[in-house]
Amino acid sequence: MQSFFEDVLRNINSPLCSLILQILSILVVARLCGLLIRRLGQPQVVGEILAGIFLGPSLLQPLAPEIHAFLFPQGSVQRLYFLSQIGILLFMFVVGLELDTKLIRSKMRSAILISQVSIVFPFVLGATLAFFSFAQFGPHDKGLAAYVLFMGIAMSITAFPVLARIIQEQGLTRTHIGAMAISCAAVDDVTAWCLLALVTALAQARSGFGALGTVLLTAVYAAFMLIVVRAVLARRAHQLTRGSELSTRLLTFAFIALLISAWITEMIGIHALFGAFLMGVVMPEQNQFKEKLAARIQDVTTAILLPLFFAFTGLRTQVGLLNDSSSWALCGLVLLCAITGKFGGAMLAARFTGHDWRTSTVLGALMNTRGLVELIVLNLGYDLGILSPKVFTIMVIMAVITTMMAGPIVRILLPRHTETFGSDVPHMDARMH
Repeated sequence: MQSFFEDVLRNINSPLCSLILQILSILVVARLCGLLIRRLGQPQVVGEILAGIFLGPSLLQPLAPEIHAFLFPQGSVQRLYFLSQIGILLFMFVVGLELDTKLIRSKMRSAILISQVSIVFPFVLGATLAFFSFAQFGPHDKGLAAYVLFMGIAMSITAFPVLARIIQEQGLTRTHIGAMAISCAAVDDVTAWCLLALVTALAQARSGFGALGTVLLTAVYAAFMLIVVRAVLARRAHQLTRGSELSTRLLTFAFIALLISAWITEMIGIHALFGAFLMGVVMPEQNQFKEKLAARIQDVTTAILLPLFFAFTGLRTQVGLLNDSSSWALCGLVLLCAITGKFGGAMLAARFTGHDWRTSTVLGALMNTRGLVELIVLNLGYDLGILSPKVFTIMVIMAVITTMMAGPIVRILLPRHTETFGSDVPHMDARMH
């Protein structure tokens, strides 16, 4: 009998059993928090982000250290890291698939102006704050430039999927303001990811010459994907898009293409997620191929893999590190710069392009949404050593608060809207985060 219990105890502590228990715990807590937060009028992704924070050293570890140690024994978090990275690759692939270039072109002038102002304003404020806080909070081994540029970009992010979810829930999908917000967020994301690739190259290169080489290789690869690969896939679109359902062969082809592109950009030195995003962008649009492919991938990604990413982020977030007045002062300044730059910049730019104040304010609130995309950027900065654990925690707090702001502001200023203005605006999938 004693031997039996020893075998059970050994099996419980095995790596596979521990991983299964971690995944099970994360999914249950994420689901409960997601359902609760939706009752408060917030997107489910906010609840899943909070679930990750609750499971980490900010709450579970100080309240129940034995349970935390049992669920997340030392050294086991690395397994969650790799699983979460697969989820992020698939997520960025889906973001690329759902990037509507036709919609962006149709509203190019206003979308470019609003999105670029909503990048420049928070970028300048974030970079200025980083410059003055570098001596106390910056990574001295990475240098001032990488920290300043990264903080500026991190302030400039808009979470395209969360914004789309809010628009869908408010019935704004087929309205002018909904289409404008989606267009601005799409242009914003493309610009921000290009800048982020530049900063990643700078942070990972050992010299200025190495950074320049990485940037040039990235530009060449991006041009090759957008011109050559897109054209080749477009010519073969009739073979890829036959039938109403995607075959296993085509799904396998898409995954292989995704992994090859991700491997190339990781090898270049700018991170695999850029390659995943690019491959999604260049996939053919004929016969709703992108929509079908996204639908096949999205369910598993959003239901299982993304909650693992949130949990992994939560395990890195340590609110207890903010244990002095200077840390909380920086947190307040980060939040102030993020909201002033993004919300204020987008609002003023929208007003300048002819929108009324109410519409401009709604656009500002939507563009101020950060959510999951911001967490991806922050984790990248953490992995590169640009963000310390303390600054990472401050930025996560900023991402959560700005994401939670958007829904209530939109509901107050723009009650549920059903007016449509044309059939060319795509319906946003309700499952989007």
